[in-house]
Amino acid sequence: MTSYLIIAVAAFFAGGLNAIAGGGSFLTFPALVFIGLPPITANATSTLAVFPGYLGSALGFSKDIAKVERALFIRYIVIALVGGLAGSLLLLVTSNEVFSVIVPWLLLLATILFAFGDWLRAKLAHMKLPENSALMLVSIYGGYFNGGLGIILLSLFSALGMRDLNVMNGLKCWLSFALSAISVATFAVAGIIAWGEAGVMMVASTIGGYGGAYIARRLPRNVIRVFIVAVGLIMSAVFFWRLSAG
Repeated sequence: MTSYLIIAVAAFFAGGLNAIAGGGSFLTFPALVFIGLPPITANATSTLAVFPGYLGSALGFSKDIAKVERALFIRYIVIALVGGLAGSLLLLVTSNEVFSVIVPWLLLLATILFAFGDWLRAKLAHMKLPENSALMLVSIYGGYFNGGLGIILLSLFSALGMRDLNVMNGLKCWLSFALSAISVATFAVAGIIAWGEAGVMMVASTIGGYGGAYIARRLPRNVIRVFIVAVGLIMSAVFFWRLSAG
């Protein structure tokens, strides 16, 4: 019961963070590892735990997505599905030992991306990237490890010349939903999801999402950002310590 309480609390706050600004995976993944799940199982279960929130967010941007050319939207979705599948398959052939070495660096990367997301978007806005190839690489990353995905997608859209933030957020949510859906399906077929833990976390994160939306209207954005970056740095340090101690 203690383990379920830990992951329920983590998922509740993760749902709130995702509703406010993102970064929920900084809580769900470490909590699952803390209760004893192997890192790869924890990663797969964490992906499922935060997955339902993507659809709700995506539907909230329906009017904005309608502004996107249909052929472009479909092409992006297809690329996200292919990349998400490739990333999730790559995770399946990664051993827990290797993934344990990679995880601290992934967490730190996601934290840095979150901390400097606005700066990165501004810098990339003046660059030209190969559209399909760049989106494929980002989608592979998302299928392999979900942390910081939203920030990377928004930065990519800036580099591709997009300026309407609502349209960019809508695309971010739909692409995150698509590649997470294929990843979850892959993990489910492979049998690496801890379903009991995932069920508890999905319910808790949904409840937390409602609370997060309420809080988001009352807290300054900078306070939220500092809190999420602090959580990411602490979790990165913990996993680096675990790696050195192991």
